[in-house]
Amino acid sequence: MVKMLATGMLLGASGGMAVASDSAASPPALSLKRVFASPDLAGQQPRALRLSPDGSLLTSLRARADEKERFDLWALDTKTGQERMLVDSKQIGSGAELSEAEKMQRERARIGGSRGIVSYNWSPDSKSILVPLDGDLFLATLDGKVSRLTATPEGELNPVISPAGGFVSFVRDQNLYVQPLAGGPAKALTTSGQGTVHWGEAEFVAQEEMDRRTGYWWSPGDRLIAVEKFDDAPVGVVTRTAIGAEGTKVFDQRYPAAGTPNALVELYVMKPDGSAQVKVDLGQNPDIYLARVNWTPDGKTLLVQRESRDQRTLDLLSVDPATGTSTVLFTEKSGDRSWINLSDDYHVMRDGSLIWRSERSGFGHLYRYRAGQWTPLTQGDWVVTSLVGVDEKKGRLFFTGNKDDVLEQQLYTLDIANPKAITRLTERGWWNNATMDAAATRLIITRSNPDQPAQTYLADTSGKRTAWINENAVKEGHPYYPYLTSHRPRQFGTIKADDGTTLYWEMITPVLEPGKKYPVFFQHYGGPGTGQQVTRGWNGTLAQYLVDRGYIYFQIDNRGSYNRGKAFEDHIYHAMGTVEVADQLAGAKFIKAQPFVDPDRIATYGWSYGGYMTIKMLEANPGVYAAGISGAPVTKWELYDTHYTERYLGDPRTDPQSYASSNALANATKISDPLLLIHGMSDDNVVFDNSTAFASAMQRSARPFEMMFYPGQTHRVGGPGISEHLWTTILDFLDRRMPAAK
Repeated sequence: MVKMLATGMLLGASGGMAVASDSAASPPALSLKRVFASPDLAGQQPRALRLSPDGSLLTSLRARADEKERFDLWALDTKTGQERMLVDSKQIGSGAELSEAEKMQRERARIGGSRGIVSYNWSPDSKSILVPLDGDLFLATLDGKVSRLTATPEGELNPVISPAGGFVSFVRDQNLYVQPLAGGPAKALTTSGQGTVHWGEAEFVAQEEMDRRTGYWWSPGDRLIAVEKFDDAPVGVVTRTAIGAEGTKVFDQRYPAAGTPNALVELYVMKPDGSAQVKVDLGQNPDIYLARVNWTPDGKTLLVQRESRDQRTLDLLSVDPATGTSTVLFTEKSGDRSWINLSDDYHVMRDGSLIWRSERSGFGHLYRYRAGQWTPLTQGDWVVTSLVGVDEKKGRLFFTGNKDDVLEQQLYTLDIANPKAITRLTERGWWNNATMDAAATRLIITRSNPDQPAQTYLADTSGKRTAWINENAVKEGHPYYPYLTSHRPRQFGTIKADDGTTLYWEMITPVLEPGKKYPVFFQHYGGPGTGQQVTRGWNGTLAQYLVDRGYIYFQIDNRGSYNRGKAFEDHIYHAMGTVEVADQLAGAKFIKAQPFVDPDRIATYGWSYGGYMTIKMLEANPGVYAAGISGAPVTKWELYDTHYTERYLGDPRTDPQSYASSNALANATKISDPLLLIHGMSDDNVVFDNSTAFASAMQRSARPFEMMFYPGQTHRVGGPGISEHLWTTILDFLDRRMPAAK
């Protein structure tokens, strides 16, 4: 869903930090303005880190020091360590407004607030890089020269360089185009894309809920392209009013609300000139999801993941690209009161076997599938979180997981032939993410902990750091260094849910004065399908600012959230707004019982699913929370999309009771505690209707509440000025509506 977070959302991730000098007579106070200003207090945080195919350069997108939401393309020489800017987004950018389609794609990818260069693609010969910018395409070479490939009023979506480097491909005006990389005009491979028909794009729910961003896939050697065609004609039209500061735009948006028809999806295989189109057999039932598409390394077979509408069955299809004929290789099935979580953690081996992540044991683990047989490679009551790389020559896998501690994500390796011996490659006490080059010879590791913002380094396959990419040490000169004297450590602990399940919490306190009781800023998210919040990772500086203001910061991961196994997650099945609310109440009771807490001054805050949770918590437990802030909440799940909502609540046409019990409107009149409702007025994810419906229900029943709506803002309410205004509004509300300190 609702993985988009407000700029103000306090983000978890997973400690060492330099200590500021005691000689500073008057250290500066951390202000809201500084929390959101440039440069970022977390230090330089490169994005989209990639090694060139020949390994000579490591490229990344880097924010400008004076404009932290604008990104340029940089390169680091892996031999000399020298860095240089390859493409300056301000120099070559036109500043042209993006097409509505690209804006919506960026919203789906959670980069709606980013400007400049947001993606790029290496050529296989390591000599050039495809750079989309301001709706057009550019080709950058390593000598600093940049040439324009397209100059059209229409934007180009999903651009890539083909695997063998022969072509640039992209979607324009709902059709797939291919253009020779060496020069020449672009050719439309499809021509029927218009109205409700799209070629080469991912449909709305694929982008928003399935983490599939594209609708076409090149085969190795540039021989063939698999292309999705979808038709939105069956999908209901929602009139979305994007209310801006200086006008209102009305969009008739095709939005597949729960229980309504999805887009009709087909898959074709064709040559790079658009000829020899073959339709892939996806089965007799058209009401399915096209979850994933991949080619085998030899390009002879297309692998398609077909997910059932109820998301309890996933078939892996083997497709003959010459005929479109498909056969089911195997099927994954969920438990009785569960669902299938989609994953990108699989790898086709050159011998035809498959490394595959499955939750069939109740926990996400890696298996090898060969000739109809399954061999477990990892086992136990812990979770493999991602497959990082496969070294086929040496027979080794690299993956991240929480084998050592549920609050830490570590990098591990194992021998495929002897998988029982798992070796951890990263240091305890950190939250680590990792990627590898295609040959699995080098690692790019990014780590953080509660006291150290993200650091990134190159490592060999033993995990040994060979070079810093971004050491980001908090020492003199780092943006956060002046504020170290007030930095407070995070504490972690556990409590029990009402059924005995262990729940993890985290807390940051001011320096506690004897006898003094403190208010609590109790944050929550609570929803399924999104990464855990309580981790040993960097938590940003907004939490530190709240602590500087005298709040205790507290949050807890309830049942239904991710990375604890299917049984933990499945508590939420057909029960949204129940177990999560109960677990947050257990957290509230725990924090109220602490001798340094003022039990009458617990403020609860959440955004998106967390905003929904705020409303449900105030409805269920009046008087427990002194005040609540609800940001961009879903208030009626029938308004949300098919893939997310039906995964957890079923189909409202056959499971109406699940929707009735999860509804946040029916019990709105039970809210008696102070409430602040916030929403972006151009939100196309959790549409603004959710908040207007809730506001209307409160007003009809004469229930007082406050609201702040943001013109032109989407599901992400943030950006220069806006973020500061948002949090000034929240804190002003708490200053006015929370009881006075005793």
